[in-house]
Amino acid sequence: MKINELKGVGSKTEQYLLSLGINEVKDAIYFFPRDYEDRNNIKCISETINDEFVTLICEVSLILPTKKLKFGKYINKIIFKDNSGFLTGVWFNQPYIKNNFQVGERVILSGKITRKFGEIQIIDPQYDKDFNVFKSINPIYPTNKNLSQKILKKIISQSLLHIDTQISEMLHSEILKRYEILPLKDAIMNLHYPNDRATLNKAQKSIKFYELLILQLCLLQAKKTSEENKNSFSIKVCREMKDFKNSLPFQLTTAQSKVVREILTDLKNIRPMNRLVQGDVGSGKTVIAAIAMFNCAMNGYQCAMMAPTEILAEQHFNTLRKLFGDWNVNIELITGSTPQKQKRQILERLAEGDINIIIGTHALIQENVDFNRLALVVTDEQHRFGVRQRAELVNKGHNPHVLVMTATPIPRTLALFIYGDMDISLINELPPGRQKINTYAVRSNLRERAYNFIKQQILLGRQAYVVCPLVEESEKIEAQSALETAEKLKNIYFKEFKIDVLHGKLKSTEKDNVMKKFKEGDIDILVSTTVIEVGVNVPNATIMLIENADRFGLAQLHQLRGRVGRGIHKSYCILISDASNKETKERLKIMTETNDGFVIAEKDMFLRGTGEFFGLRQHGLPELKLADIIKDREILKEAQELSKWIIENNLLQIQEFSNLKNEVERLFFEKLNKHTFN
Repeated sequence: MKINELKGVGSKTEQYLLSLGINEVKDAIYFFPRDYEDRNNIKCISETINDEFVTLICEVSLILPTKKLKFGKYINKIIFKDNSGFLTGVWFNQPYIKNNFQVGERVILSGKITRKFGEIQIIDPQYDKDFNVFKSINPIYPTNKNLSQKILKKIISQSLLHIDTQISEMLHSEILKRYEILPLKDAIMNLHYPNDRATLNKAQKSIKFYELLILQLCLLQAKKTSEENKNSFSIKVCREMKDFKNSLPFQLTTAQSKVVREILTDLKNIRPMNRLVQGDVGSGKTVIAAIAMFNCAMNGYQCAMMAPTEILAEQHFNTLRKLFGDWNVNIELITGSTPQKQKRQILERLAEGDINIIIGTHALIQENVDFNRLALVVTDEQHRFGVRQRAELVNKGHNPHVLVMTATPIPRTLALFIYGDMDISLINELPPGRQKINTYAVRSNLRERAYNFIKQQILLGRQAYVVCPLVEESEKIEAQSALETAEKLKNIYFKEFKIDVLHGKLKSTEKDNVMKKFKEGDIDILVSTTVIEVGVNVPNATIMLIENADRFGLAQLHQLRGRVGRGIHKSYCILISDASNKETKERLKIMTETNDGFVIAEKDMFLRGTGEFFGLRQHGLPELKLADIIKDREILKEAQELSKWIIENNLLQIQEFSNLKNEVERLFFEKLNKHTFN
């Protein structure tokens, strides 16, 4: 049922609702409040204090004329009274608000109190005149300036009249009782119309349970489908493997060896491998991919490795060529910059099977790219690709093995949830020789001292990064910009050194050119935005200064910091921030105390919540409306337990669970099955 079928929803209102993601009546039913006002705190006007949220029962005393302000704006003031005093209600840009009130009538007002110059004001309060429907807990919905709370509530209220035709119950009474949750319809109604805090809490727990259950079912079903999938690539360990490992310029760590064993075991299996390798910055993931690809190549199969940027693809290509040395492995690189004639030749050889390993960017997923015997697909920094892009590369072969590498530290709790359809390997130690990065958090008054330290490093022959949150100056945001900072450094502080700028507004070829110059030592200081978060290996870069460090998440700061400390020289990271709030100081303190990305990621999630930390949509999953995987880990455990029982006993196929099955398929399964397992 479309939302415009409801009474009072004209074309304009429909557009406003669409901007909130409400297209159908069902969307409105699932459009939950972002917060609740507790109206139990009913006070007299004289008892109110500044900045306090209150509910007042008072009488309209005086309606003042509408005042027109500059730029076509309006202000309306209405004086209210009770036995203890007077209060001014203030509404901006609502010139007709006064028509809703009459002198002498009693109203309920809810809002934040402002006391200044002896006057008590309540700014843009919610109001109600119907004392019979007055609720002690008032829902507040996420909306925009075009759609008031009152109109939105009216539309949601109308939508809920259709709940019986729009929503189907998914779990039977025994399960509801076991997990102490409400039937779905009751939970939804109590979220929109809670009678008290206890009812609201139970409704919230119930909706979180349903959300997490459906996602878990989707991922488990997808994994089951994968395990039932057969392919023709059972790849044994090649006889050259021992000699190849011995030819590497370094010895594998214990963690690397364990992951290699897991991958080689997967490759021997007749079902396609679907493995995520998680390793902190510099933990040696590329060599693991190299061993897997070498094994496939020696068995006569082809491999494709996709990287998010040209410069990173080129780095992988050069690294792999060195590792393969004199071994008979044909490896090629293909990117958007590859000349057409050369590209045609590479594609012909690839289709004929002459190329064992192809490294590339998004160029690999173009229609004219064909393989002869594609057995292994490797993607680097998976979350940088859309779900569809990753699937398109996998679809170039017939159920090939899939290996995903990420340096983004994802806490295990979240990794098991996001990648519930994959096997997960963890490289939890760094190779010998990797430098610990000394990190300092300082205020901006020490910036010049930091610049002097950078100067000392450059005079020793090293290179530096200066990272800024903005590309150019902004009137709205007080933060350092890359362009402005680069000019200052060139003209004032580092006149004698070579400085360049890197940011997201540059063309891909320009970005690659700047990074190439920096890698080759033609730039002393690279001023950049976060585009270097996933970047090339520059062993000579030993110092990074991050401006307005408080504007970055902890995981992002760790990724940025990982650009230094990649060589034999001692490395440093300086975080500049004048932020004074306790949480920001705590976050920056964590950065100075540990170099462990997984410790940092876990703490980051606790501080920020998973919604902000890690978006689900880029993985082909919708955002969770209420549930938070870390904060609601107890509910998640229960949902995982139930979903496992349902899948293991194949219960989605029986009538009793048909509504649950329909919901899983409608929301997630088709998308995940198509994109993850082709």
